[in-house]
Amino acid sequence: MRATGGRFGGWAVGVAVVVLVFEPPNRLTAQTEGSVLTALPGSTRSAALGGAGAALVGDAGAMFANPAGIATIRHLSVEGSYEPYLAGSAISTAAIALRVSRFTWGFGAQALDYGSEPEIVPDPATGGRRGMPTGASFHPYEALATTSLVYRRGFAALGVTAKYNRQQIGSQVSDAWAGDVGLAVAVFDIMAFGVSVQNLGGDLGNGALLPRRTRAGLTLNYTDPQGTFRLLTTLEGQWTRDHRAVLVQGVEGGVVTGGVGLVARLGYATRPAITDASRVTFGGGIVLSRLAMDYAFQAYDAVGGATHRVGLRWTP
Repeated sequence: MRATGGRFGGWAVGVAVVVLVFEPPNRLTAQTEGSVLTALPGSTRSAALGGAGAALVGDAGAMFANPAGIATIRHLSVEGSYEPYLAGSAISTAAIALRVSRFTWGFGAQALDYGSEPEIVPDPATGGRRGMPTGASFHPYEALATTSLVYRRGFAALGVTAKYNRQQIGSQVSDAWAGDVGLAVAVFDIMAFGVSVQNLGGDLGNGALLPRRTRAGLTLNYTDPQGTFRLLTTLEGQWTRDHRAVLVQGVEGGVVTGGVGLVARLGYATRPAITDASRVTFGGGIVLSRLAMDYAFQAYDAVGGATHRVGLRWTP
């Protein structure tokens, strides 16, 4: 039997750190939710606002929280982000959404890459007590592909998402198909309400499931989002199967004149006591006409560091 001592040790430490960050106490002994990636924010803007996203409409990355969130896109939206994550891992996301008449179609992809190191097998000369390199590499990862279809009529929109999750650790592969369903009500540029149920299905095998989560949020604009001054708040409740409910609050404000400006974001989320993730997140963005460059920051005390996510949004 193969032992991946060098690489598996590093990968296992990384996964253990990630699990400790996200899992409450009653899940550590019997982990049945087999995905880290689907629990993370799908966009840089969402990450800076504490992970809220159910009612953040109008960007391609909204499909990762609520498929109906892409209904308000006028023509086309493209988004991408990158984040050096915990224990040497990295997260990357990409999304595109296109509106045709009353329908909006979207496609997105996310990846959590744990890096690559040499594979180690037991050394017969030591009776298997030590390892030796095989010359092959060991490259664990988790990837997610999604496609969304949304129908909008008046202020209301209904959307569905089909998603495929794949996880690989050496030669071991597990995968699952799942779906999301979401509703959004956007009243001009004044307010938006969104609700979604995520990861319907999602059986990875061996008792591991994608985390079933219900989200409901409300976003309010206090100024004209096309004007000079920007001020927005969002409030969201999240209910993940067998986990405590989470309440997320976020505020976004800034100044944009002549199509150029700056915005700042601040988020706060209640979390289970065992997590090492800071309850406060913050970030900002630079607006250059239809292009936005975003940044998000979150601290992790016990692991001695923080995460920094950068992203681009383009809406012509």
